[in-house]
Amino acid sequence: MEVKKETEVGCGGVPTAVQLEAINAQAKGKLTAEQVYVFSLRLCDDQVDRDGERFDTVALPELAKLFIGKTGIVDHKWSSDSQVARIFAAEVVKEEGISYIKAWAYIRRGGHADEVIADIEAGIKKEVSVGCAMGRAVCSVCGSEYGTCGHVKGESYDGTVCCAILKEPMDAYEFSFVAVPAQREAGVLKALGSRRTLKELADELGVQAEYRELFKQAQLGTQYQKLLGDEVIRLCLSLNLGMEEPVLRSIVSKVSAEELMKMKAALQARMEEMYPVRCQLPGAAVQDIGVESGFMI
Repeated sequence: MEVKKETEVGCGGVPTAVQLEAINAQAKGKLTAEQVYVFSLRLCDDQVDRDGERFDTVALPELAKLFIGKTGIVDHKWSSDSQVARIFAAEVVKEEGISYIKAWAYIRRGGHADEVIADIEAGIKKEVSVGCAMGRAVCSVCGSEYGTCGHVKGESYDGTVCCAILKEPMDAYEFSFVAVPAQREAGVLKALGSRRTLKELADELGVQAEYRELFKQAQLGTQYQKLLGDEVIRLCLSLNLGMEEPVLRSIVSKVSAEELMKMKAALQARMEEMYPVRCQLPGAAVQDIGVESGFMI
C-alpha cells in the first residue's frame, strides 16, 4: 500500500555541528556548514485526514527511521534532475496530544538550489508530500482489514466515526515539494496500491478478461472469509467464552481463511457436545412394552 502525505516546511538555515555530522553521513564528500542549507519538515501525524485515514501512533517511530536518507524532489517527478534535498534526521514529536514525525533535510547551496532555498525562505515552497509504503489499513470501528467489514470511512457507527488506520511501515520513498496541501495540519495526498497495479498490468498485457475473473473470485473469497469470521464469532458468543464481540472481531480479522475453518470446526464440535440435538418424540423402538398403547396417540 503506497501512501503519499502532504505536510509543511518549517524553519531553516545554517546547520549545527551535530547536524553537519549527520549530513556528512549521507554525503559522499565532506560538506561544510557554508555549503548546505537545512530546514525542518512535519512529515505526517496520527490525526484523521480529509480522506478518512490516519497513521497508527505506534507505527510512527519505525516510519521515522525509514525516512532518514530519503531524497526530496519536486512534484513527485522521480528523476535525478528533480532532486533538491535529502533527509538526514527524523524523530517523533508529541505536542498537545498529537504525535507527528519531524524531520530535517538539507540542500546543497548553489545554482538552481538557491532558487529553491529562496522560495522556502519566502514561504512559497511550504507544503511537501511524502511517499511511503504501509503494510495494512484497518477499520477503526471493528479492527478488520479496511474494505472487508462493510464499514465506510467518514460514516458514524454508534457515535464513532469510521476511519482507516495505516499500520506496519514497509518503506519510505521520498518527499516532494507540491503546490496544494490536502490535510489541515500535515496535509495528505494518498494513493493506495502498488506502484503498478494488477489492473494496469492486465491492460498492458491484454488479459483484461482473466483479470476480471480473478477479481470476481477474489471478491467471492473475501465474502466467504467474512462469513466464516461471522460464524466463528457467533459460535464463540453462543458458547459464552467470556469475550465481547469487538474483541472477537479483532481476533478473526488477523486469522487466515484456513485457520477460520479449523476454528469453526472445533467450535461447532464443542457446541454439539454441550448442546446435543434431541428428538421431541421417541421412536417406537424405545417404547415401554409393558404400557398399554392402544389408546396412545
